[in-house]
Amino acid sequence: MPSLTTFTDEARIALDTVADRAAGLWSPAIRLGVTGLSRAGKTVFISSLVHNLIHGGRLPLFEAQASGRIARAYLEQQPDDAVPRFQYEDHIASLLDERIWPQSTRSISELRLTIEYESASAWGRFLSRGRLSVDIVDYPGEWLLDLPLLGKSYEAFSREAVELAAGPARADLSADWRSLAETVDPDAPADEMLARHLHELFSAYLAACKQESRALSTLPPGRFLMPGDLDGSPALTFAPLAGLDGGRGKPNSMRAMMERRYEAYKTHVIKPFFREHIARLDRQIVLVDAMQAINAGPSAIADLERSIGEILACFRPGKSRFLTDLVMRRIDRILIAATKADHLHHESHDRMQAIVRRLAERAIARAGFSGAEVEVVAMAAIRATREGTVKQGRQNLPVIIGTPLAGETIGGETFDGQTETAIFPGDLPDTPAALFRKGSEAAAEPELRFVRFRPPKLERTAEGLTLSLPHIRLDRALQFLLGDQLA
Repeated sequence: MPSLTTFTDEARIALDTVADRAAGLWSPAIRLGVTGLSRAGKTVFISSLVHNLIHGGRLPLFEAQASGRIARAYLEQQPDDAVPRFQYEDHIASLLDERIWPQSTRSISELRLTIEYESASAWGRFLSRGRLSVDIVDYPGEWLLDLPLLGKSYEAFSREAVELAAGPARADLSADWRSLAETVDPDAPADEMLARHLHELFSAYLAACKQESRALSTLPPGRFLMPGDLDGSPALTFAPLAGLDGGRGKPNSMRAMMERRYEAYKTHVIKPFFREHIARLDRQIVLVDAMQAINAGPSAIADLERSIGEILACFRPGKSRFLTDLVMRRIDRILIAATKADHLHHESHDRMQAIVRRLAERAIARAGFSGAEVEVVAMAAIRATREGTVKQGRQNLPVIIGTPLAGETIGGETFDGQTETAIFPGDLPDTPAALFRKGSEAAAEPELRFVRFRPPKLERTAEGLTLSLPHIRLDRALQFLLGDQLA
């Protein structure tokens, strides 16, 4: 990101880093970023991570927990008073009491989890019991897709937006906005009502792209879909214009107004988000819901590939070094997690993992070159299904068993949200390349059946104690992200 930040930006980032490092001398902390596009499972991941650590969940691959070295884990007040708190208690109540999935991430939030542990080395145990605070920063992946705008002029942004909107996967969704944009004279006098109408049509087109039937991912500006407290502000009331040529807009023209608001968006929205949050991260997990894109078809898969590449390009990966770390943080470990592995039989988990690795391969290569460690895993932060087999003729089919959400459908069947059902989700292709084929080749692939399930009923022990939330490979994720910090 160096080309997207000014000297002043870098100076502010360095001052923030020095302040964080000074505070960390007395209270060691690590900042873990959790991101992904909407419905990838960010809220569920954080809730399950905290619940399993606080309640001593089953985490056999998380060495510090499995070896009994974690004395306790508990929540503390977060260090950033200006950032909303992640509402862990509300989310757990939704999952356990109502068996509904919590609301998706709509803005940035934070939670501090402190872990008290014994060192794995005799020397470390002699010195003192270890204590590590994990500041979990939850933010929408859609906001990350804004960061590349820092290096683009309004003209470049408009040209790319118009070209993308006219593509075969989006043309029908963007027709109303493009029809109006093509009639606008960029040199005409600025018109506030016209600007608002253009913005509303462009935002509606972006929202339509997110619907399950399309499941498209590259949708900047991200705040148009998740405006937060900026809803209605001039910094968000702009849209791309069609047919822009080189040069600058005339004073007080539509183009000049749109350019000014676009630059204000970069200055007052994107830059503070990068400086105050992204540039302060030590570790990062990117959650990817590949199954939603697979359901929607090759166009959605190709768009997801583009989005993952742009998201990963926004980070500052690199190997930790003592001197440079004093003034600049680097993300030395990035985990890319294919979520909702419980929607597939375990025989397909390796295939799902390979698909996500293929989606991110170029970005992984860039991060690895910088010295960061990158890993890909298929996981389910909360396991909503169990596995079984059903006999069909002479075949035994591997199935998953759970309670589909009300309104979910397969074929002609619509589920009521109460009935447990066995579903054969189909087989993912042997090679990821098969999913990127188009036309008749893609149609020849086996039919896949992915539906969403309700959260599980928690098991209880013989004494009546409620167990921690079940998962698939959450322990592996924790070991990669935090294991070395608890050694």
